[in-house]
Amino acid sequence: MPDNGAAAAPATGASGGCDGSVIERSWERPDAFAVIFDRYADDIHRYIARRLGSDTADDLMAETFEIAFKRRRRYDPAHPHARPWLYGIATNLIGRHRRAEARRLRALSRVAALAPGTEHDVPGDGAAERLSADAPLAGALAGLPARYRDVLLVIAWGELDYEEAAQALGVPVGTVRSRLHRARTRLRKALAGPDRTAPTAPEKETDRG
Repeated sequence: MPDNGAAAAPATGASGGCDGSVIERSWERPDAFAVIFDRYADDIHRYIARRLGSDTADDLMAETFEIAFKRRRRYDPAHPHARPWLYGIATNLIGRHRRAEARRLRALSRVAALAPGTEHDVPGDGAAERLSADAPLAGALAGLPARYRDVLLVIAWGELDYEEAAQALGVPVGTVRSRLHRARTRLRKALAGPDRTAPTAPEKETDRG
């Protein structure tokens, strides 16, 4: 997982130039956009597959790049790295499948319960995720509000830093930090279980975005 205190270096390659210059070039030479696809298609597919499954990921990955291609003239070439832009599009598409994602997580939870794991790793805490083998974690993720789950997973599974996550989701960095903190807190409480969690007053949520 990247150091969330520093943005990733601009993507460059043998095809020439950072993402911003490649996208700008594609305004007049549409075929140049293939470079962006080659750089990020596998990562976007992997991210969607972890959230919705491989079958859905095939279609949504293709749709992500189709939308990006159509919107390429809106892209600001001053942004040298296209990852946040692409993950933002992908996350918006995932948003159309909220119920399917929650159902998938609950199904993973039921299946994993047949062979329960021994650890509960909160995504983004620097530990290896064991979602497919950890019924409580899958169930806890399913219970998160969508806006918290998006921030948590675009960082943990999309490997974006805080600034990139903010750009991807169209929210301030402070909102990213707040939602991530709330998401991790809720997961820890859910994984601890009611019998091991001291009673607390209801959390006052000021972030409704």
